Amino acid sequence: MSRIGKQPITLPKGVTVEVANGYVKVKGSKGELTVPVHPDLTIKNENGTLTVSRPSDSRTHRSLHGLTRTLIANAVQGVSVGYAKEMLISGTGYRAAMQGKNLELTVGHSHKDIVTPPAGITFEVPEPTKIRVVGIDKQLVGQVAANVRAVRPPDAYHAKGIRYADEVIKTKPGKTAGK
Repeated sequence: MSRIGKQPITLPKGVTVEVANGYVKVKGSKGELTVPVHPDLTIKNENGTLTVSRPSDSRTHRSLHGLTRTLIANAVQGVSVGYAKEMLISGTGYRAAMQGKNLELTVGHSHKDIVTPPAGITFEVPEPTKIRVVGIDKQLVGQVAANVRAVRPPDAYHAKGIRYADEVIKTKPGKTAGK
């Protein structure tokens, strides 16, 4: 059995789950998410806990078991607490600002880069060198943060650019360092 797939998902207060054939709809205080579910897997909602079970030990059922449980658990956490990615900007003159709902980045290009958030994502700029990407969908928050980082990835020689707050940049020595 999958160790992750066997774990039950406890539903926090205020979170409701609707299990239908092919999907699970999770509603909470922050919003609503729908998770697609393979038709062979069964999901049971008993006394505020969800359990995912599989019909056989075939390779596809084993791989889908843990995946489905994790996706549903991520949706439950997203609609109750939410997700956020912290990002830092380093470099002389590099900064971020809000322009309505859009994120305006000044990161050494000849123009200002403007990032428009998709539906369900908001940007926060507590300081000119800090960015927070906030939303309820874990995958979407991570993808938007990766798109923001791709505007100016951190440089390996000077560590300038946009990076995640928990990311460590290992800087390389320059050409003259060996002499």
